[in-house]
Amino acid sequence: MQTLARSPRISHVAWGRLEVEGYPPFKDAKVFPGGASTWDWHKTGTHHVPGIQPADVEELIDRGAETVVLSKGYWERLQVCPQTLDLLAEQGISVEVLQTEAAVERFNELRERVPVGGLFHSTC
Repeated sequence: MQTLARSPRISHVAWGRLEVEGYPPFKDAKVFPGGASTWDWHKTGTHHVPGIQPADVEELIDRGAETVVLSKGYWERLQVCPQTLDLLAEQGISVEVLQTEAAVERFNELRERVPVGGLFHSTC
């Protein structure tokens, strides 16, 4: 049985800045078991509307996340495509969609006990 690495802790979030332990600061980030990377919306065609695309969560799934936390931004302007939620449900992955600060708090709680991944938008 393979043991997955724990997701790194998010140590600070502020408007336009997300700090993940062991990484340089991000504006928007993907955090997953064993690591973190920049979340580049241009790669998947993500916009505030219709929102987070299925392709945005694929790396989280591939990295072993069994739970996913999606942040909607500080003012909750970022939406989530229904197809994204469908994909996660089909994979048996639980998902929580929260305002950014609440999403960071929840992610840090979950990382202590389950393989968790998250997408974090640090502005609107």
